[in-house]
Amino acid sequence: MLRLILAYCLGEKGLRLTAAWATSVGLVDISNVALLYRLRQCGDWLAILVEQALAAAAPKASRGRLIRIVDATTVPKAGTSGRNKNAVWRIHSAFDLPQERFGHFELTDQRAGETLDRIPAVAGEIRLADRAYLQPERMAHLVDADADFVIRAGWKSARWLDAEGNLVDLTAELRNASARGLIDRPIWIKRKSGAPPLAVRLVAAKKPAQAAAAARRKARRTAQKGGHQLSRQTLDAADWVILVTSLRLEDFTTADILALYRLRWRIELGFKRLKSLIGLKGPPGTDERSARPHILAHLLIILLLEPLVDELEDSPRLADAA
Repeated sequence: MLRLILAYCLGEKGLRLTAAWATSVGLVDISNVALLYRLRQCGDWLAILVEQALAAAAPKASRGRLIRIVDATTVPKAGTSGRNKNAVWRIHSAFDLPQERFGHFELTDQRAGETLDRIPAVAGEIRLADRAYLQPERMAHLVDADADFVIRAGWKSARWLDAEGNLVDLTAELRNASARGLIDRPIWIKRKSGAPPLAVRLVAAKKPAQAAAAARRKARRTAQKGGHQLSRQTLDAADWVILVTSLRLEDFTTADILALYRLRWRIELGFKRLKSLIGLKGPPGTDERSARPHILAHLLIILLLEPLVDELEDSPRLADAA
C-alpha cells in the first residue's frame, strides 16, 4: 500500500497510469477508482507514519540546547475556487539544529495563522523565528515552558517600553546608536492581555552598506506598490537587523545572538529540498481526503531522505556552527 501511494503522490502518472504500472510490475491488480478510494482512506495512516519518523529522529535534550527554527511554507489548493480565493495548504514546520532535520509538521489550510507556540516547546530549546512570530503572549508561553527565543522584529512590531513603563522610540534609539552600529539593552513589550509587560533583550546591528541599500530599495518598492507614503522611521530601520531575545547577556553575548539568528536560513533550505528535491507541489485534487495524503506522502519522504541529504546535494552544512 505504501509503495502504491508513494508512486502516485510523488509521480506524475495520474491515477490510471499508476494503477496500470502497479499491475504491470506485479505489485497489485487495481483500478484507478480503487486507488483513489484507498488514497482518500489513508490520511490518518500516513500521519502516523510521519509522526513515527519524526519521533525516531527526536533530539536528546541531555546533549545540549536544541536550536529550533520555526516557519511555514504553503502549496496552492487546486481548482478554480482555490485560485480565485488564493487558497493554500499551509505546512507549519520546525527545523532542528544541529541535526538539520525537520522535527515537527502540522498541516492546515490558510485559515490557520502562523503562531510561535503552535509547535510544542522542548524545555531548554532556543527557538528562532522571523518577524511574523513577534507575538508577546505566545513568547511568554515559551518562557513559561523553560524555552528561549530569538525573533526578528520591526521598529513598529510592538509597543516598546522602558523599565518604568514609558514608551520607547525605537527609531530614535537606532539613530542615536548609528555611529556605534550596535545596540544591546533590556526592553519591555506591552501585552494586550493586560498582563505585566514582557521583559526581553533588544539586540540590533547595523547592516553593511550594500545590504542596507537593498533593504531601502525594497521598502520603497513596497510603499510604491501599496500606494502609501514611506516614513522616515521605516527608512532608518531598514539599515538595521533588529532582534529580541529571552537569552541572558551573561550566557550569550551580542555576537552569539546575531550568530544564532543567522542560522534561520537553514529552514529555507529545508523547504527548498522539500519542493525541489522531493517535488512537493499543490495536490492535484480539490477533495481534502485526497489532498491531505498527497502532502503527507511528501513529508514522509523528506523525513526518510534527510539522513542521506549530504549524498544528494552539494550545499554546505552548518551543524558545527549550531
